[in-house]
Amino acid sequence: MELKDLKRKNIEFQEKWLKDDPEFFERLNEGQHPEFLVLACSDSRVCPSTVMDAEPGHMFIHRNIANQVVHDDDSFGASLYYALVHLKVKYILIKGHTGCGGVQAAWNDNREEGLQNWLKHVKESLPTDRESREWTSEKLCKYNVLYQVTKLKEHPVYQEHGQGVPIIGALYNLASGELDVFDQDTLISAAGKKEEER
Repeated sequence: MELKDLKRKNIEFQEKWLKDDPEFFERLNEGQHPEFLVLACSDSRVCPSTVMDAEPGHMFIHRNIANQVVHDDDSFGASLYYALVHLKVKYILIKGHTGCGGVQAAWNDNREEGLQNWLKHVKESLPTDRESREWTSEKLCKYNVLYQVTKLKEHPVYQEHGQGVPIIGALYNLASGELDVFDQDTLISAAGKKEEER
């Protein structure tokens, strides 16, 4: 898609939703009531609302490189607060993806100066037992998601305002388009292992 295509694609977007519901945008204009807060990677291939085929208004989305929960990130903290306090979301979804460049850069010890302030957070989210098992790219990306679930449970905003709001982990597979949603047993097991490593 090129710059000249932006307006045309926007018109197609409008026509798609107005075809079956002439008042669709009028209702959206009245306010948002999303069920999900989604923390996802900035990667251009993994837009949450696109890969989950969600219509506008169902997901309040915060994105950063490698879908990191960073406690002193004011932007994420404000998004989390707004989602919990004002939007009353029912779920929080942390969605990573296979082939994540941020995870690979951190694992491979990327030294680019412009990335270091962020990659230090990603490095903290990856396994420390490099030699004890085979860490494939997919396993690392899943591990990263599971660790973010643990970090979010410890986030002061979530601890104060997130009572009863489940945190769900998911990994989107770029090669197949499939979304793997992790069950609670997986989350508990992974969180426990990470605590042992600290």
